Amino acid sequence: MAVQIITDSTSDLTVREAEALNVHLIHMRVIFEDVVYTDGVDITKEEFYARQAEAKVLPKTTQLNPQEYCDAFQPLLDSGDEVVAILVSSKLSGSFQSACIAKEMLEGGERLHLVDSLNATIGEGLLVREAVRMRDAGKSAAEIAAALEALRGRVRFIAFVGTLKYLKMGGRISASTAALGTMLHISPVVAVVDGEVKAVGKLRGSQKILAYTLDFAREYPVDTRHCVVFGHSRCQETMETYRDKVTEALGIRDHVWDELGAVIGTHAGPGCYGLAYIGLK
Repeated sequence: MAVQIITDSTSDLTVREAEALNVHLIHMRVIFEDVVYTDGVDITKEEFYARQAEAKVLPKTTQLNPQEYCDAFQPLLDSGDEVVAILVSSKLSGSFQSACIAKEMLEGGERLHLVDSLNATIGEGLLVREAVRMRDAGKSAAEIAAALEALRGRVRFIAFVGTLKYLKMGGRISASTAALGTMLHISPVVAVVDGEVKAVGKLRGSQKILAYTLDFAREYPVDTRHCVVFGHSRCQETMETYRDKVTEALGIRDHVWDELGAVIGTHAGPGCYGLAYIGLK
């Protein structure tokens, strides 16, 4: 009995990456001013940021209903295989609850193992890659799901916001705070904490970002047995410079990168970059 892996598009794997990893994708929806797009199908990440720049209100994502999950899971179960589904944090979306309802509706649902990633974007994608590694090593679906649930609390994700425009649009900071922060070159720091995306600090000047990262890694050491995932929103060159400095300083060899999508991009906008890794603690 083979193991099939499926995740939602908030993991920020591209269609090409998913195909290369033999991972199935569930495409979420993004709403721009009452126009609904299917993430990764009729709106690319490039188009997302282009539309965001023109939007008067922030886009938002919408959760899938149980029947939509049934439609995604049932064909995989019909093949007779086991299925591991790694989904966006239940604290960020009601989608996981919809998937739990779907599991009870499915024929062969006992072979479906749902994993609440307690993460999103590259943190969720990191767990998907771990699932792929275990699948390829011959682990069962139950073993993979249990291992991911043990690992998810050790996923560390930090990112540095390059513009305050969208935090202001979303009401997360005031117009005066945004104006002052822009003038002083303030970079907010966001992290995934207990399954939620939260602001955890602010830096003045991009030169302090590397130092912050290394201090963070000293507090939460990187488990180099696992892959590190870097991410960015429309600032690949900046991210690559950051990646090179971080990997050299921390002795990281196994790393990949992806572009951040709607989950972080909605509030961070372009110019955001950071990393996700599994910590030793």
